[in-house]
Amino acid sequence: MLKKNNQIRFLDTPEWLILRIGLLMSFFLAVGGWYFFASEAEMVLDLSMVFAAHTFGGRAAGIGLCIMNGYSYLLTIGYNFYLEILIVCLTYSVSILSIKNYIKLRAVRYYALRLERKAKKYKGKIEKYGWVGLFLFVMAPLPVTGPVVGSIIGYLLKFKVTKNFSATFLGTLTAIAVWTFFFDYLEQHLKVIRYILAAIIFLVLLSYAREIKVFFTKD
Repeated sequence: MLKKNNQIRFLDTPEWLILRIGLLMSFFLAVGGWYFFASEAEMVLDLSMVFAAHTFGGRAAGIGLCIMNGYSYLLTIGYNFYLEILIVCLTYSVSILSIKNYIKLRAVRYYALRLERKAKKYKGKIEKYGWVGLFLFVMAPLPVTGPVVGSIIGYLLKFKVTKNFSATFLGTLTAIAVWTFFFDYLEQHLKVIRYILAAIIFLVLLSYAREIKVFFTKD
C-alpha cells in the first residue's frame, strides 16, 4: 500500500510533468532530425553538433557554432533556446526527483548532489534579490551561471515552478540573444570566433575535470 501511495505522489509531482515535457521535446527533436536528414543532411549534422556543444560546452559554444556555420539570427536564437529548455526540463526534473529520493541511481544521485552543492554556493547571494536576482544570475555570461544551476537555485529558494522557470528561461533567452549578436560581430569583424569557441569548451571541460575524476575513482 505504501508503495502505491509513493507512486501516486511521484506521478503528481511537478517534476514528473516537467520530465514528460523534456522527453516530448527530445522526441520532437529526434523526429525532426530524422525527417530532414534526407534533404538537409549537412544542416542536421551541424545542429547535432550544436546540441553536443550545449550538453558538454554550454550555450556559448552552441551559439558560436551556429554563427560560424552561417545560420540566421532567428534560427540561432530559436534553436538554442529550444535546446536550453529541453536540457533544463530533463536535468531539473531528474535532479529534483533524485534529491527527493524518487530516483536512486548512483550516477544520477552523484550528479544531482553536485548540482545542489553548486546551487547552494550562490543561493544566499540571489535570495535577497528574488526573481530579478535569479534572472540576472542565469543571464550572466559565466560558466557557472547557466539555466540548469539557476533552476536548482530557484528550487532551493522554494520558488513556484512558474516563478522559477520564468526567471530561468527569460534570463536564458536574453543571454542567447546577447551571445548571438556578440559572436556575429566577431565573425564579421575579427574572424577569431574559432579560437574563442575552443577556449570556451576547454575552460568548461577543465571546470568539470575534478568532478569527472572523483566520479570514476570513488568506490
